Amino acid sequence: MARCGVLIISSAASNFSARSGLLHGGASAEGMANITVCARFRPLSSRESRDHGDDSVCIERIDDEAFNLKDEKEGELKFGFDKVFYDDSKQDDVYSFLARPIVRDVVNAINGTIITYGQTGAGKTYSMEGPSILECDDAKKGLLARVVDGIFREIASADSVKYTIKLSMVEIYMEKVRDLLDLSKDNIQIKETKSHGISLPEVTEISLSDIAEALQSLSSGICNRAVGETQMNVGSSRSHCIYIFSVHQESTKRTRTFGKLILVDLAGSEKVEKTGAEGRVLEEAKTINKSLSALGNVVHALTCGPNVKGNYIPYRNSKLTRILQDSLGGNSHMALLCCCSPSPSNVSETLSTLRFGARAKHIKASPRVHCTRDKHVKTLGTSFPSEDESRDKVMEKSRESMDAEDVKLLQDLFTWEGRALDPNFLDDLEFDWGEVAAPTDIPFQQAVEELTSAVELLEDQNKVLEAMLVIATRMLSSQGEASGNLGFMHLVSESLKPTIAWVASSPLVKLLIDSYVLIPCCWFTK
Repeated sequence: MARCGVLIISSAASNFSARSGLLHGGASAEGMANITVCARFRPLSSRESRDHGDDSVCIERIDDEAFNLKDEKEGELKFGFDKVFYDDSKQDDVYSFLARPIVRDVVNAINGTIITYGQTGAGKTYSMEGPSILECDDAKKGLLARVVDGIFREIASADSVKYTIKLSMVEIYMEKVRDLLDLSKDNIQIKETKSHGISLPEVTEISLSDIAEALQSLSSGICNRAVGETQMNVGSSRSHCIYIFSVHQESTKRTRTFGKLILVDLAGSEKVEKTGAEGRVLEEAKTINKSLSALGNVVHALTCGPNVKGNYIPYRNSKLTRILQDSLGGNSHMALLCCCSPSPSNVSETLSTLRFGARAKHIKASPRVHCTRDKHVKTLGTSFPSEDESRDKVMEKSRESMDAEDVKLLQDLFTWEGRALDPNFLDDLEFDWGEVAAPTDIPFQQAVEELTSAVELLEDQNKVLEAMLVIATRMLSSQGEASGNLGFMHLVSESLKPTIAWVASSPLVKLLIDSYVLIPCCWFTK
């Protein structure tokens, strides 16, 4: 069942996984590893073979990790990566080397990110999806189908451990984040907190029970993606597509662990003279190239020197880099697949892609286990309904006895409440205000951005107050209508008890007063 919630893209975590060969405790510079970078060359297209011949290619194979690139302007250049997949490579080869270790880590609560990068028509979407998500032979299945299979295989092999798998899909189209599982959400905002990192509020999450359901959900979302036709690609992606799998592990101890796997199928860079883009397609191309340029700038900033406070990383210059901030910043096991054309006609684009990959190889990563303590577990072995289950029950009952407007208001309250009741909320608020108030040499633009983030956080909490008061007023006014509704109203009030306790808590009030934040009096006197 689909539901609305706050999706955490990546989160600040505290420990490394011994099971995955990583150290426990804080990350040191010596313990940080480079991200995995691979290059993949597709076969020549029929047009390329016709124009240049079947044997005319711009690369010379050395081994499975290195090759020479022949360029008329710059001569012969040698490149080396963690793995090179040539035109005779199989889809399973890519998955086994690039994705399988990450899938294993995600099940063990370590975040992972896999990105396909390259010019339009270079094979990114084929590597990610294959010919089709639902109907294609096993040999041609892309990363997505194999990742789904890998996740379910990993959790099936775990004894006496229960897992919950959820899926979200968004695309970045014309610099707007759109929900591919709910097209009514066409401008999702990106937010950041100290405890949770980057998140997408209100994005749709679907619980997955088996492989068939997962593939069907992926297929439905992919059908909603923006595509178009150019002279280089009949089915050219006009957006960056982001697939997010979250794997929650239910432990018998007083802890909860979960890992997130983000797969990113980037739209390809384009040269207008080659694609023949015009009108709307041309505007899409400009936006795509601009966001890819922002990604290149972030990678350059991350690799040009030590990441100290004065070294500003321009994550906020595009929605793409903002969403990938935690992944690029090191809190994820990250892999990059550089997809290239071997044709001499595309050698300049291929060279650009390979240079991007070579620079990205220097990004340092220190993925950590995401683990939180569950304060509500009192007795080991005792089963309690989760917050999601309790709220789903409330929402189901509310549809029977409340009008659509009140149901929507209650749903919004639960969404905002999930953020407001985060045990790390006060730390997040202090973090945001501290970042703005502290003397610093960072650029003025960054200071404004941090202030904006703090304001957004406060607005979220004010929405909780406003929605709670409206619902409480309506419940009181309708209390005498039917005695049969009293049981349901009690259920709702019990669900809102944490919110009421949060509003009344003195630490928050003190923090707001100390920060000189004025909350409109009308919200307390309605």
